Amino acid sequence: MDNIGDALIRIKNGYMVGKLEVELKFSKLILKLMKLLQKEGYLESVLQKDKSITVTLKYNMRTPAITDVKRVSRPSLRVYKGAKDLPAVLNGLGIAVISTPKGLMTDKEARKAKTGGEVLVLVW
Repeated sequence: MDNIGDALIRIKNGYMVGKLEVELKFSKLILKLMKLLQKEGYLESVLQKDKSITVTLKYNMRTPAITDVKRVSRPSLRVYKGAKDLPAVLNGLGIAVISTPKGLMTDKEARKAKTGGEVLVLVW
């Protein structure tokens, strides 16, 4: 199963129906991904419970903070890019989440650190 894809679709569906909170299955990778999205301003808050993660969605005057999410690298097809080949999402208006040896980073942080890795998600 694709846990990251499942978490992203739950968030996207939560935005589509106007929910305030979404429950996700617990995983260290998903928790780090949600913390990164919170740091970038796409989510309001992230709380870890025993076996779940509660994500509070962020709205700007009734419009969702996340317009769309695209899963790039998936279990059946991994996508790796070097530091020079990292994608720029909507000319810098969105972010790409990269799994590097130094941890999860945005595409801007990975370019600055000159490290490549697995392109997990595009968010805008």
